[in-house]
Amino acid sequence: MSLRDFSLDFFNLTGKVAIVTGGNTGLGQGYAVALAKAGADLFVVSYDTNWDETRELIEETGRKVYFHQADLTARETLQQVVDTCLSVYGKIDVLVNNAGTIRRNPLLEYKEEDWDAVMEINLNSVYLLSQAVAKVMVEQRSGKIINICSMLSFQGGKFVPPYTASKHAVAGITKSFANELAQYNVQINAIAPGYVATANTAPIRADEERSADILSRIPAGRWATPADYMGVVVFLASQASDYMNGHVLAVDGGWLVR
Repeated sequence: MSLRDFSLDFFNLTGKVAIVTGGNTGLGQGYAVALAKAGADLFVVSYDTNWDETRELIEETGRKVYFHQADLTARETLQQVVDTCLSVYGKIDVLVNNAGTIRRNPLLEYKEEDWDAVMEINLNSVYLLSQAVAKVMVEQRSGKIINICSMLSFQGGKFVPPYTASKHAVAGITKSFANELAQYNVQINAIAPGYVATANTAPIRADEERSADILSRIPAGRWATPADYMGVVVFLASQASDYMNGHVLAVDGGWLVR
């Protein structure tokens, strides 16, 4: 591509089909709406079936949206996600692996069942769904997979050992998949959000001392909102990022440089 070939149209997702897991609330909802605003039709996967707000936000853009209720910890549902999306739209251009969970407890009190529950949704479903979607994208010879990492893909954290382990592993999966899929014109990258004002962080934000400590370390001086991640997900889903592969992109208000 020459310098003259570049166009802002490279960010346009018109005609693309995007799957977003956990796309009904918080960051996932923001990703889904952003992709729709850029022109993509959406296949939103959610355990929660209260879809009215997300449907309204996406349909306001003029794009199509299909909601699929699924428990991603039930492994047999993962191939169903792929098969249903193909039956509805005929292709898959983008996968955003956003669904995840967190359970907080001190390390010495952490229960095995909590470890298993977090790892199943945060890691195993990401690996298995990405593998299933990658088979479609390899056949198409095109596609974008976007994983969601965390500040705890770089750091240790406290009281969340499986969350930290899973987010380190998602960074590893991103790099591993990139090495094998790049030859098929499939790019896989990850977003590592900073501290975002969502339901997952409500307990931390309610703790005035902990919240103040977090804010003191963020050069931007505020918690992020889902809207802060809309631009980056469009970039990673678009032609503009075609030569970017296996990268974990921190969007953190400067947290990691402090």
